[in-house]
Amino acid sequence: MTAAVRPRHGEARAALLAAAVEVIRSKGLHATTVDDLCVAAGVTKGAFFHHFASKEDLAVTAADYWSQSTGALFAAAPFHDCEDPTDRVFGYLDFRASLISGAPADYTCLVGTMAQEAFETSPAVRDACAASIFGHAETLEADLAGALSEANIDSDLSAASLARHTQVVLQGAFVLSKAANDPAVVLEAIEHLRRYLECVLGRSAGCEH
Repeated sequence: MTAAVRPRHGEARAALLAAAVEVIRSKGLHATTVDDLCVAAGVTKGAFFHHFASKEDLAVTAADYWSQSTGALFAAAPFHDCEDPTDRVFGYLDFRASLISGAPADYTCLVGTMAQEAFETSPAVRDACAASIFGHAETLEADLAGALSEANIDSDLSAASLARHTQVVLQGAFVLSKAANDPAVVLEAIEHLRRYLECVLGRSAGCEH
């Protein structure tokens, strides 16, 4: 959206949040200015400050917006159609891989990007990003718990820790992918994660979705 097509007043907040996702993933949080966001959203600075007290305030809200929008995307993903929890775990990885295309700004994580920059300088942004990342990990716990149960895993390995590990791999892959400017880095990491989970769970996926 450009400044030439301005949203109505009631749409300005949504336009600014959508712009934040795109601009911050491309430029980073610190380099993104209020002017950048207003231009991308097609709104005035007055509209910005009507809805957000500061860029930090917008970033905190954008983290929640990211959680809601990506949460809806993953909730509707086809891997949920698999009856077996292990198949759903591997289906999640397949779905993740299907999202990797284009430039790093197109497929990397908004909250991961902001957390790397703001973990010390803005506790509010850091905490909002943590809630988003760990909240997404929690959505994987039920399927991982079911998969571990099916595999009769008798160890201190918990579904929660394994869910967090999936995000460690993905977020790390996003960083390396940015450094290499290459989406293949993320796809490679997902395949390694798949091999690891196959070893842990003792099987591969069998569900067609």
